[in-house]
Amino acid sequence: MGKFNGFGGGGGNMAQLMRQAQQMQRDMLAKQEELKNTQFTAQAGGGMVEVTLTGEKKIVSLKIKPEAVDPDDVEMLEDLIVAALQDGFNAVDKKTAEIMGPYSGMIGGGGF
Repeated sequence: MGKFNGFGGGGGNMAQLMRQAQQMQRDMLAKQEELKNTQFTAQAGGGMVEVTLTGEKKIVSLKIKPEAVDPDDVEMLEDLIVAALQDGFNAVDKKTAEIMGPYSGMIGGGGF
């Protein structure tokens, strides 16, 4: 009978694959941390409303210029706030896809 280590021989190759997988995981965690600490700023209404949020989509600040506040048209201000937030969320999603794209095979069962 031949020697069998559970992987058809080549135990050194498996150790190398594990080291590579661990390095990729460390890289992925570093990228996630980088994204988490990145701030995104988005505007609506030509800068009438400005929102800043983190890569985790946590709102850091919301600025509204006084001229955007019209008691007779509250709906317009609400729409500007929603538009600024959506633009910020879209920016986070785009950056997340850009940074985490190379690791997408590892997330959700594709890789490891």
